[in-house]
Amino acid sequence: MRWLMRLRIAALCAVFALVPQLARADDKDKDKESSESRVPDDLDRLVLDTGRIQNPKPDPDKLTINVRGELQLRAQGQNPFPMDVTATQLNANPGAISDSLGQHAFFTQWVRLTPKLQYRDWLQVVVQLNLFQNYVFGDTTHDVSTDYNPRDDSEDALAYIKLRWAYAQFLTPIGLFRVGQQSNHWGMGILANDGDHPSLFGDYRDGNFVEQVMFATKPAGKESPFAIVLGGNLVYQDWQARLYRGDVAFQGVLAGFYDKGPNQIGVFATLRSQQTNKTAAQYADYSDDIVAAAVDVAGHFATPIPGNPSTFLYGAGELAFILGSTNELRQPDQALTGQNTSIQSYGFAASLGVVHQAHGQTNAATTASVPGVSTSPLASSDDPRSWGDVAAQVEVGYASGDANPYDSTEHRFTFDPNHKVGLVLFDEVMRWQTARSAAAAQDPLLQNGTRPTPGVNLLPSNGGVFGAEYVYPTVIVRPRPWVDLKAGAVIAQTTADLVDPYRIATQGAYVNYRGGDARRHDLGLELDGGFEFRVRLDRNLVVQLGAQAGILFPGGAFADASGSIMNAPWIVVGRAGLQF
Repeated sequence: MRWLMRLRIAALCAVFALVPQLARADDKDKDKESSESRVPDDLDRLVLDTGRIQNPKPDPDKLTINVRGELQLRAQGQNPFPMDVTATQLNANPGAISDSLGQHAFFTQWVRLTPKLQYRDWLQVVVQLNLFQNYVFGDTTHDVSTDYNPRDDSEDALAYIKLRWAYAQFLTPIGLFRVGQQSNHWGMGILANDGDHPSLFGDYRDGNFVEQVMFATKPAGKESPFAIVLGGNLVYQDWQARLYRGDVAFQGVLAGFYDKGPNQIGVFATLRSQQTNKTAAQYADYSDDIVAAAVDVAGHFATPIPGNPSTFLYGAGELAFILGSTNELRQPDQALTGQNTSIQSYGFAASLGVVHQAHGQTNAATTASVPGVSTSPLASSDDPRSWGDVAAQVEVGYASGDANPYDSTEHRFTFDPNHKVGLVLFDEVMRWQTARSAAAAQDPLLQNGTRPTPGVNLLPSNGGVFGAEYVYPTVIVRPRPWVDLKAGAVIAQTTADLVDPYRIATQGAYVNYRGGDARRHDLGLELDGGFEFRVRLDRNLVVQLGAQAGILFPGGAFADASGSIMNAPWIVVGRAGLQF
């Protein structure tokens, strides 16, 4: 699939080449441009209507308090697929060569509340709470507890009540200050993702939460398009560290970006120092340490298509590098010599799409009773007079892989799991295969079960793209502003030999997660589809009803030792929600 590499490189180059050109064009032509040919401020809504209720603009003279939120319900059914067998399962079922997730049908739900206090335009206090997310009614999983959201109901009740944000934001003459627990989100979200950006398929989970002091300013003046952001934080929770688990990670953040209308390009950089104290024996202490720097270049653009002012071309790109060292991934000889493992990984994603803006008419007699509500009880989430009736996009991505997880260099790059690519391949199959591998390595029946291979807790992908490249085309058709019909496909292959670290450690064999040839890189073809209706009950109340389904036709990377490829995994999800 060499064409995958050519396509992803071409797409990334096109996006980063177009962003500065379009920004300069926007500077030159802004005054000449007619209002009909400008990119709408709510272009994101035309592409993906989330149904969310927007916060009102701050009142210039008084204090305002409002609460926005959502209630979401999910019913999921899926078929089993083969994974590693833990020593405990093998002891109970001698001769077993594979095991499933153990979960076939279940319900989940969550409530997300976001109270916001605003005083004029200079003060905001924002809190966000998650209630009951990840609690499962029905079948639960087994032997995948190493995943950050294992769907096994193993946590106590308080763990299902999570404070996501609690910060104050001040706008001063020199810039903006934000202090408290907050999230960072940058670009397409492959590296820094706040877990609060809905996707076409799948649902967000968790996000990164940091205790942070941040300062943003425009050195060239308030009207300047250039901004600089400085920050320092203690990580409360992300996909590498959990403060309540004993991981202490400090980060410095520096970002700069040029932002003009719908066009933006910038750089986001972090320096991280992480330490986890552990005990090797009663008389010896040690700590797992990670020191790493990340540099992330991202941009996005949008422009009307010449000759068709109601059709818009848009795109985004992100390229991230991580360099550093750690002793958390180490071999016995490294432990003896004190040699660290080098971290050298990178990943990128780029998307290019087109959306057509359709226009309708409002009925004054109908809308007079409820301001802001469209002529139909079924409506888009914002302006009922316009919507995106067709949106098509193609995304390509690449994450470096590691064919030898036990050498002195870590090459694996993992996208943030909240950057969703399809429903099945990455968010289910590879997610649970890596979690089972990590759990199997820590099975108490293994000789080293209580002291597993260092770094095994970093093995689960948690649903993020890792060691793979993909093409992800999607399309949304809206025959009416209140209904989405959507489809997508994922074509993917690994970027290095796909090896199961658990089988390397226990069998000494460099094979895949089914014991097959690791040199087979084809991950297969995934097809996804779905629909959603949005029922507006009030200007501040929207009901969502829909369903999504996906099926993966596995490639050779999922073949066992005999060359037999596993059956096609599938998922069906019923969805209901309330935005308020």
